[in-house]
Amino acid sequence: MPHDAYLAIGEFSRRVGVSPDLLRAWERRYGLPRPVRTANRRRLYTRADELVVESIRRAVEQGIPAAEAVRLAATPAAEPASRAIRPEPELAALAARLRDGLSLYDEARAQDALDRLFGAYSVGIVLAEVILPYLREVGERWACNQITVADEHFATSLIHGRLLGLARNWGSGRGPIALLACPGGELHTIGLQCFGLALRAQGWRITYLGADTPTAALARVASQVQPSYVVLSSVDGSVYQRRSDELAELAADVPTAVGGAGASPRLAAAIGAHLLADDPVTAAAELAGPNTAAAA
Repeated sequence: MPHDAYLAIGEFSRRVGVSPDLLRAWERRYGLPRPVRTANRRRLYTRADELVVESIRRAVEQGIPAAEAVRLAATPAAEPASRAIRPEPELAALAARLRDGLSLYDEARAQDALDRLFGAYSVGIVLAEVILPYLREVGERWACNQITVADEHFATSLIHGRLLGLARNWGSGRGPIALLACPGGELHTIGLQCFGLALRAQGWRITYLGADTPTAALARVASQVQPSYVVLSSVDGSVYQRRSDELAELAADVPTAVGGAGASPRLAAAIGAHLLADDPVTAAAELAGPNTAAAA
């Protein structure tokens, strides 16, 4: 951005990879960035704002709470963000607050914990260190009859809704495109959503089809959007097996990756697909690899 250029919030958001809502929240809570205001109160951002926001974003992605990240960005002589230490006790306390809210069917408490988590930590850290471990714990406890199906449904429904909110506008920007879907017959989407959010944080654009997607429909969309990768997720290996021939045809036309508990090295080899890591955040980092684009 030229030093004398001004950008409206939408274009500025795409440039720095931070949503308009989060830009407004940082300004409201912490006083940074400091956009120019027009007569009709529209925000206009400069190169200086871009440098400030990039500094805050990098610090938050390293796990530094937003308030501290803003302080570091506002203090040029401050210790570099890369050397700061993430306060584990705060993260653990917020994770416990989330767990308590969900176990007590207290939506307000759970949403407050999520507000604080996503306000203080990067999406990748919240997913990897709070959301995904909690969901694995819920699945294990349900399998062992330690909680009821009502407990599982309340927790996963609330988290599912929150992840959908975070996914807003994740198809915008200039990065490579990933087309995400669960094969026909697979209804579990949270792992795929977590993968998509983590890949978005790597600068990719996401086209999301969600649960129970027929292969023919997936192929039609792929031909239209021309993704760099089609990414499939299923917790059930038989879902993949029943469609292995048609998925192999898809993989012959467009690079394809498979993940979820139902994926295996043998299945990936049979389809001709890339096998993703079990953890969605790790899988996203591996898929992006050297092709990672600048944040959209």
